[in-house]
Amino acid sequence: MEKLSLFQRIIRIRIVIMFFLLLILIIAFAILATPNNSVVEVFEGKSIFLQLKIVTRIIDAMPLTMLLTTGITLLMISGKLDLSTGANGTMCAMLLAYVVRDGMPLVPAIFLALVIGVLIGFINAALVNELRVAPFIGTLATSSIATGFTYFIANRRAIDVVHPFMKQFGRMMLWGYVPVATIFAAVLMIIAGIVLHRTRLGRIIYIAGGNPQAAMLSGINHKKVSYILFMICGLFSAIAGIVFIARQQSASMTGITAARFEGITAAVLGGIAFGGGSGGMAGAFVGLVVLNTFNTGLTIVGLNPAIQRIATGLLLIFALTLDFLQKQQNEKIVAS
Repeated sequence: MEKLSLFQRIIRIRIVIMFFLLLILIIAFAILATPNNSVVEVFEGKSIFLQLKIVTRIIDAMPLTMLLTTGITLLMISGKLDLSTGANGTMCAMLLAYVVRDGMPLVPAIFLALVIGVLIGFINAALVNELRVAPFIGTLATSSIATGFTYFIANRRAIDVVHPFMKQFGRMMLWGYVPVATIFAAVLMIIAGIVLHRTRLGRIIYIAGGNPQAAMLSGINHKKVSYILFMICGLFSAIAGIVFIARQQSASMTGITAARFEGITAAVLGGIAFGGGSGGMAGAFVGLVVLNTFNTGLTIVGLNPAIQRIATGLLLIFALTLDFLQKQQNEKIVAS
């Protein structure tokens, strides 16, 4: 067997690369956030980026992307992809706001939003499994449909949601620094991680994504797994939409639509391969921390929003490059 170089071994351990990248980002933004971009000023405590309020800001920005990343991670490990997560969550949020405004009690309204989110996931699974539509195309279509329904419900206006529980949940902080919404999202991510790494379903997900032929030969119902995961992904999208309302106290037409790309970026950064069968929830979380640190740092240093979008796209390309290099190394190992 061919001996791997140090670089090749590092490439295979994506989470190590992410920790190094996170360290580099912290150092770079700490320097750039000083009055004169000076390393000395960092040690003098003059860097805005190293203040506790910035850490709180990074944590505060996590829950929506964390929820979407969790659902996307499960699906990507199985070898599938969902591009409708953001639009699905936005539609569920708008529907919840609409029915609450018209007098429906909050609990039934939340249940309705969750059911709609799962239904969108079911439709995605049906398109992929029954009509054999590529996940990219099928979920892009449902994303467009969900966006259309959102505009129809909203009638081109945001809908305010005035409810004591939603207001308290969206704004409550523990210990003065950690939003309850972030803790809630983290708990769900941990539960998903336990399911992925400690249960039979989790093993099936890895087998289905890593080697579909072996999965079929071992009697695994690949179609059933796909339905379950698309519906779970839809559920997490709906939850993200509900959390968005709680934090914003209103549902907008754009909502969390753009967050789907952040969820995918975080997952890929964390080592989730587009081909499926590799990565884990811990890696996805590290990728999420890197992404939020990156986005917050760009804002702190005052970068133009348009440039920020470009930079985020470049970060995704960087993650895809790592994914490609890791795949190449794995193929070499199998060949040898």
